[in-house]
Amino acid sequence: MTDSVERLYQAVLTARDLDPGTSRTARLLRGGSGKMAKKLAEEAIEVAIDAVNGDREAVIRESADLIYNLTVLWASAGVHPDDVWNEMSRREKLFGIAEKLPKSTLKLAKPATSRPERRPIAAIDGRAAMEAGTTFKQR
Repeated sequence: MTDSVERLYQAVLTARDLDPGTSRTARLLRGGSGKMAKKLAEEAIEVAIDAVNGDREAVIRESADLIYNLTVLWASAGVHPDDVWNEMSRREKLFGIAEKLPKSTLKLAKPATSRPERRPIAAIDGRAAMEAGTTFKQR
């Protein structure tokens, strides 16, 4: 698979200089990151809907479109597929192949039973301050 994505990536890079009137890739690249991101999101949603509907063939077709649009966005952002494969390899070493990297390393340090820290409720803080004879300061 990585060979196919690499060939696609090289084709996208080549298409940057083509006429946007005849090249969909050149048109997407010239449309800017917002347009590319929109197309990527549309394809991701189509894959998800087709998967929920149990349409295997549509999932395959739309997944190819998704990978194409992701590759276009990578090229625009200066991300090479090897950068992504290296990140996946790094994560596999840390967490195993099926695990997604946690959003924060703090999540790793906390035990599963810990409760998130809550912000104080102003009314309770104010009442406690009044009972203690101090003034309540608005945050």
